[in-house]
Amino acid sequence: MLHCQNQLVQAPKASRILIIRLGAVGDVVRTVPAASCLRKYYPDAHIAWLVEPKAKTILDSVVWLDKVVIFPRDSLKEAATKGNLLTAGRLLRTFFQDLRSSDFDLVLDFHSIFKSGLLGFLSGAARRVAYSPPYGKEFGHLFATDRIELSPTKSSRFERNRGMISFLGIGTTSVDPVFSIESGIRDALHARLREDIPGFNQERLVCINPGASSGAAYKRYTVDGYGEVARGLSKAGYLPLLTWGPASGERDFVKAVYNAAKGAAYFSPATPSLASLAALLSLSRLYVGGDTGPMHLASLLGIPVIQLMGPTDPIENTPYEGTPWDRVRIDIACNPCRHGCAAAPCMSLISPEEILRKAIRLLA
Repeated sequence: MLHCQNQLVQAPKASRILIIRLGAVGDVVRTVPAASCLRKYYPDAHIAWLVEPKAKTILDSVVWLDKVVIFPRDSLKEAATKGNLLTAGRLLRTFFQDLRSSDFDLVLDFHSIFKSGLLGFLSGAARRVAYSPPYGKEFGHLFATDRIELSPTKSSRFERNRGMISFLGIGTTSVDPVFSIESGIRDALHARLREDIPGFNQERLVCINPGASSGAAYKRYTVDGYGEVARGLSKAGYLPLLTWGPASGERDFVKAVYNAAKGAAYFSPATPSLASLAALLSLSRLYVGGDTGPMHLASLLGIPVIQLMGPTDPIENTPYEGTPWDRVRIDIACNPCRHGCAAAPCMSLISPEEILRKAIRLLA
């Protein structure tokens, strides 16, 4: 159980609050439940979230947010790559002018790295809260006026984010629902599945999400392993649906899994945004996939998950405890590791039979 050692006696007064969690998708998803506690305690406050472009679309489903502020990372990177320093300078000037003009009086830096700490400082907010090391990294806590002391020194990301709320002393009950699924998107996806899958029955639908972003390919289970899992689920009477997120390169991997499934699996309709992927996942009975953002999203939506875990830390990346879940993991000498490897033996050694056994048990 995570404990805050320096909880405030009284929560700070605030009328304009900035949440900072820049990325990645899974980390943003896991911050939403804790951050939503702010809305309950500060019902009339203006609450904004500073995020990078790739994770922005999931915040479109967070109805209690007043504003989403985009840090133009992709545009800055493109300008710098092309040597357009004037363009990069203009982008930064415009961004910081907009940030300062919002007159934030409280910053909650859930990211707590150097970049997020600097952005919080440059927002002009008089009070800035961040994690002390080891939860805070890269000296980002030096930009904060309040530094949270948590123990023990390792916990799940969900617990760590609740630690920010515990520090404020405002209660850790999230708003309900955490994410709002657009009924129009959900209904359209449901209709498409009825058209595409013979004998479609939503109670038999299992989402298999084989992909991961190109930068985290080491989190992927094997093509043949996923194919065998799909065939096993189909044989048990379920409808395996192959889904993928908006990250580049994922669909090609999913196509390979589709071929390995030998007719036992179906392609999902296109989900070009994280909000549409959330709507699709909400239709399923079970989610099977690696330790990625979509897995944590499914868990927060109340969809039971089977987490296929290899190189990532099993404590830090525990799924949401409010939803049934199980994990398949092979403990070898080199995992968990920081960056993974191309061979990824911790993933390739996972048994399809073990995945199926746990999946059928959770479905029951």
